Amino acid sequence: MEYKDYYKVMGVSKSATTDEIKKAFRKLAVKYHPDKNPGDKKAEEKFKEIAEANEVLSDPEKRKKYDELGANWKEYEQQQQAGGNFYGGRSSRGRAGGGFNPEDFGGGEGGFSDFFESIFGGGGGFSGFGGSGRKSNRPSRGHDLQTEMDITLEEAFHGGPKQISLNGQLLKLSLQPGIREGQVIRLKGKGAEGAGGGTNGDLLIAIHIAKHPRYEVKGNDIYFDIPVDLYKAVLGGKIPVQLIDKQIMMDIPAGTDSDKKFRLKGMGMRLFEKPDTRGDAYARIQIKVPKTLTAREKELFEELAKAKP
Repeated sequence: MEYKDYYKVMGVSKSATTDEIKKAFRKLAVKYHPDKNPGDKKAEEKFKEIAEANEVLSDPEKRKKYDELGANWKEYEQQQQAGGNFYGGRSSRGRAGGGFNPEDFGGGEGGFSDFFESIFGGGGGFSGFGGSGRKSNRPSRGHDLQTEMDITLEEAFHGGPKQISLNGQLLKLSLQPGIREGQVIRLKGKGAEGAGGGTNGDLLIAIHIAKHPRYEVKGNDIYFDIPVDLYKAVLGGKIPVQLIDKQIMMDIPAGTDSDKKFRLKGMGMRLFEKPDTRGDAYARIQIKVPKTLTAREKELFEELAKAKP
């Protein structure tokens, strides 16, 4: 059995933060998930490998033990087999905290590697991920579960109540105004049940904002097009502009060109950290050339064309 470099498996440095490890795992798990690679045994093995690495590196106790052992893991294994006490009786076996649950990606079959079992014992922190390891009677926290929820841009702007169904259970939550694409809402105690009287895990809900037919969001700013007729663009005047939360009248200077961009300060998206503060809105002018003209209009345009030096 060979030493497994979990940091190399995850593609992170030994100083990586928990968030960096979590992001690396999610990226790799999506790439190598069996559902995306049907029949690909190499992808399946890679998926199990990164799941195992994440189980260790995302758990502070396991990660500390793994880092302390390092190249001495073989000595630890030998002392364990001989009934020794390499860590003075301390063990992290059976702890089920902090890891990312592969069931969130559709499950999987097969247990941990012999290296993992040798160092951490059976069981691990992945419920339903296979393996027939030994279990602990100690209370252990349930796994965090992860799901996704689609919302509209208007819901992201205004916030408010929202519902999500999970395993037949209808859960209520409240969106904070200004929530962003990719942000995660945590519902305490709504994850997997704990074992041995342990606390339940949490439910992590990743937010996805649906593409809007009119508005494009970049950071805290909103971009959109405004159709303006040719006469207004030439002569100038006021036009109604519909923003995400209200309608305003905007001045169009005479001689405005198509694609001219106007900044509407403080009329963009709300800031998640400061809902009373907003980004800017940018209106792009799109001049509409008349497709049909009356005889009189055509005559007037011809006179203008002749009068033009």
